[in-house]
Amino acid sequence: MALSSPPRIMTDTIPILEATGIDHDYGTVTVLRDVSVTIERGRVTALIGPNGSGKTTLIRALAGLHEPTTGTITYNGPDTAREIGYLPQHPTFRPGFTALETLQFYASLVGGDETDAMVQLERVGLKHAADRPVEALSGGMARLLGIAQSTIGDPPIVILDEPGSGLDPSMGLHIFDVAADLAAEGIAILLSSHDLELVEQVADDLLILADGRVAEHGSIADVRARVGGDTLRQVYEHAVGGHRDTVQVVGDHE
Repeated sequence: MALSSPPRIMTDTIPILEATGIDHDYGTVTVLRDVSVTIERGRVTALIGPNGSGKTTLIRALAGLHEPTTGTITYNGPDTAREIGYLPQHPTFRPGFTALETLQFYASLVGGDETDAMVQLERVGLKHAADRPVEALSGGMARLLGIAQSTIGDPPIVILDEPGSGLDPSMGLHIFDVAADLAAEGIAILLSSHDLELVEQVADDLLILADGRVAEHGSIADVRARVGGDTLRQVYEHAVGGHRDTVQVVGDHE
C-alpha cells in the first residue's frame, strides 16, 4: 500500500503528510521521478511548475486517488472521519439540488448534519447561495462549493487542484483567501496554480516541479535565498530553467 498511517507521537515537527521516493508511470511514460515532499500543518503549500511536469499526477497520488508505481505516502495526522479533502480542477455536482442539499448529502456520508453543511457554506462565503440550484452557480461559486465539500468532515489536509483557474481576478483572490483562512485554522493546504501573483500573496511554502522531479521545495524565503530573484516569477524561472518557455503562467491547464 502506498498510503499508510503508522502509530506516531504527534508533534509540531512531524509533517502531516510525507511522500518518499515517488515514481509514477503511465505505461512506458514516467511522469514522476523520485519525488519526496512534506506537507505541514497550518501552512499553504503551492505546487507550481510547467505544463506536463506531473503536478496533477502528484496531487492525485497525495489525495489517495491512485497509487504511485513506487514509493510511499504516509499520513501522520489524527484519526478523523476524513483524512484528506480534495477539490478537483473541474468539480461537478448532481443537478437538481441546491448548494445546501449538496453539502448535506456529503455531510451525511461522514456522520454530519444540516448544521455542518451550513457551517461549511459560511466558511467559504456561500451562505447567501444556500438555496440556489447547483446548475445556477457561477464558475467561481461552484469552485467555492467544491472547497466547502472538501472541508466536510473537518479533514486536517485539504488539496486543491487549480482552484482559481479560469476565474476573474476578484474571485480568484477570494478563493486563495479562503485557502489561507483554512490554513490559519491549522489545516494543511496544498494547492496547484499557474497564477504566481496569487501564490506569492498567500503561500507559505513552494513545491516546484520540473520534468517530473522536485526542482525546489521549502518556504518561499528559503527557496528565494537558494535560487535568487526578487519576485516569485523570477524564482520560478530560475528554478525550472529551460522549461520556462513551455508554461503559460495564468489560466493554463495541466
